[in-house]
Amino acid sequence: MRNVSQSNPDAPGEPAAPVKYDLTTLAARAGEEARPNRAAALVEPIYQSTVYAFADLDDLDRAMSGEDPASFYYRNGTPNAATLERALATLEGTGAALVAGSGMAAISAALLGVLKAGDHVITDARVYGVTYALLAEEFPRLGIEVSFVDACDLNEVEDAFRPNTRVVHVESLTNPLLTVPDVPALARLAHERGALLSVDNTFASPAVFRPAEHGADLVTHSVSKYLSGHSSAFGGVLCASPELVALARTRLLRLGGTISAFDAWMTMQGLKTLGLRMRAHSGNAQAVADVLVNHPRVKAVYHPGLSDHPQFHLAMDLFPQGFGGMLSADIEDAPRFVRALAGRIPLAPSLADVITTLSWPWGTSHRPLPEPERRRLGITPNLLRLSIGIEDIGDLLGDFEAALDA
Repeated sequence: MRNVSQSNPDAPGEPAAPVKYDLTTLAARAGEEARPNRAAALVEPIYQSTVYAFADLDDLDRAMSGEDPASFYYRNGTPNAATLERALATLEGTGAALVAGSGMAAISAALLGVLKAGDHVITDARVYGVTYALLAEEFPRLGIEVSFVDACDLNEVEDAFRPNTRVVHVESLTNPLLTVPDVPALARLAHERGALLSVDNTFASPAVFRPAEHGADLVTHSVSKYLSGHSSAFGGVLCASPELVALARTRLLRLGGTISAFDAWMTMQGLKTLGLRMRAHSGNAQAVADVLVNHPRVKAVYHPGLSDHPQFHLAMDLFPQGFGGMLSADIEDAPRFVRALAGRIPLAPSLADVITTLSWPWGTSHRPLPEPERRRLGITPNLLRLSIGIEDIGDLLGDFEAALDA
């Protein structure tokens, strides 16, 4: 895994020497180093209190003004949320982070923190269906203009810029067709024109790609996916500079998109194994893609690790640690294939669990898109999205081959 610097807290009286830790180590430790009473509890307790008491008005004023980061009211954040924010800022390599009640809350707060009526956004047409709906339907109601482009075509992106363009928004690996925008090139284009680059990194996770290292200004995730990893916690996160996080936090607090203490706590438990899980997800997904692409009943496989992927060389450069566990496949008679997998691999409209699941983008994640737009993008009724888990690869391949041969 990629090495990431973190200061050494065990050098009192001297400047802390930087220590190079593997991401697997950081995922297990990050965020909790500032927690009080470490000797009392190895795992942080869940702080379910909705409000906190203060000794006097001065203490309360320091908390309310932000001078003292103490918790005072649940909507403004809990100790569990603060721990998760520290951890995710460390893993994504940004100065700060903001956790939210959902991935969409995080994206909304990130964008609304820097946009106003009259501004313009450029976005990839291949973004997640609810993100598409947010940008296509809700933002115009707020007076924010949006242009949808093929973000893998830099000329098309460049032609879409206007004097009032403030943000370019893409996904590091698009959902569900796994295209790979050139994040460093997009960052240069945006910055040359005074705009910000926003990257949804949900499909990758910081274990395999860190957009901020390549120039991204706003990095978002649905934490219910790879960051927590077990389909048991819900939330979102924005990782960015302290200044951009502060703008987003103001919007989030006013809109009420708070993450629960329990979901923040559960995400921290899953985060500790992120590095280990992503190695298994990535290796298994590559193996499944290599088998499916040669099966006569599979019409197409979408995975960046296949040599015929349109951005194969770029993907190999940007994702040296692997591509995560996602792939999609256009399968002959998809409904029959899904029935053949019943009892082995669940049909579930989400992703990134430790077990392998299937999803149907046509009727779930991209249902908000008009049918002609879905077909134009290559999202057909026979396209299935596969979230490959960490199971034994022999067992997984046996399940898929048996279903295809049924």
